[in-house]
Amino acid sequence: MSDTRRTFIKRVGTGVAALGWTRAARSAPPSDRVVLGVIGCGGRGRHFVPRATYVCDTDARRLATAVETAQVPASHGVTDMRRILDNPDIDAVVIATPDHWHAPAAILACEAGKHVYVEKPCSHNFRESRLLLDAARRNNVVVQHGTQQRSMPFALEAVQMLRDGLIGDVLLAKAWNVQLRGNIGHGQPSDPPPGVDYDTWVGPAEWVPFQENRFHYNWHWWYNFGTGDIGNDGSHELDLARWGLGVDVMPTRISGLGGKFFHDDDQQFPDTATCVFDYPGDGNVGNRRQLVFEMRLWSTNYPQNCDNGVEFHGTKGQMFFSKRGKLQVRGERNKMIHNRTPKIAKHTMEHLDDFFHAIRTGSRPSADIQEAHRSVALVHLANIAVRTGRSLQFDAESEQIVGDGESNQLLGRTYRKEGHWAVPQGV
Repeated sequence: MSDTRRTFIKRVGTGVAALGWTRAARSAPPSDRVVLGVIGCGGRGRHFVPRATYVCDTDARRLATAVETAQVPASHGVTDMRRILDNPDIDAVVIATPDHWHAPAAILACEAGKHVYVEKPCSHNFRESRLLLDAARRNNVVVQHGTQQRSMPFALEAVQMLRDGLIGDVLLAKAWNVQLRGNIGHGQPSDPPPGVDYDTWVGPAEWVPFQENRFHYNWHWWYNFGTGDIGNDGSHELDLARWGLGVDVMPTRISGLGGKFFHDDDQQFPDTATCVFDYPGDGNVGNRRQLVFEMRLWSTNYPQNCDNGVEFHGTKGQMFFSKRGKLQVRGERNKMIHNRTPKIAKHTMEHLDDFFHAIRTGSRPSADIQEAHRSVALVHLANIAVRTGRSLQFDAESEQIVGDGESNQLLGRTYRKEGHWAVPQGV
């Protein structure tokens, strides 16, 4: 560990890190014409840190690493996101926190006049997603969702093929997330690690004591903080499936079956699920669409030899597409039309560049918050259907689940009993 990083950890850990608003005098890429703050510097966040001028994290070690990576003064690293949101020099923020902070932080950023890149899924629950969309439009700011395939030339080309009718009318999309996830074991509450501001990390969520297997990354598998793997990797596949299927509305019927079939541990979300979404259109034959999602977190036997992907089934053929960089198109009678595996960077910055372009030009980004709201609805509705074991009837106009009060309650969440400054207004 460098002396600079060691000193920074000590200062943050004792709560005396200085704060300053002077932009770093350093050699910067052209994108820094948009002054960027990154909130959440682990996991996905670390990929954006090199483009940042300010960084924020509740873990002193991660924050110190981010300051060193971004090559900014220690005073540009903070543990309280409000110091970034209140800074008039910052134009935009990346929010790469755990899921329970995504929408609360993004809404606050919109209200502060910041443009927002929010990681997927953009919300912990359906109602927060709607509030975020409303906040973005009310404040006339750009909000980009972290579904990077929307900015991949490869994906744009594939979707255009579907729009051009290469496989006829696309009536059904089947997406999957198949992989072998680790077991998180059975844990007990304990003290948080030194240098972690756990109270701030929990934020507006219901208070629970620290427990190691619901902290870094493992928070994904707990109702209080995450959205399971349907919301984690599944966010990408569900968005791609809806995009290619060409539906720009909410589904009206949702069914989901699943549970914990394999992992005997503390995680609350299912490791197995099959979910179906029905888009009736006007009800006429030829105008209905269906989206199917499968998840198995205990297998390495992948459909199409690919852990994540989507098949689009049309009246004149079939397309298989994966963000891993695979594209295969078959015509009628399974005649091969395309079979390519182009090179794709694992963590493309094209999506961030698209975000900057939208800020500069006033245009909509490729994964605009309106598209995000429609896609993460599938995440939240699938989780509710599997959790309750019931089929759902969804009213797209009122954005309510019809005739099922218990399921309808799960469109939102419970926040801290004592209140918190980041709880969204209107929940």
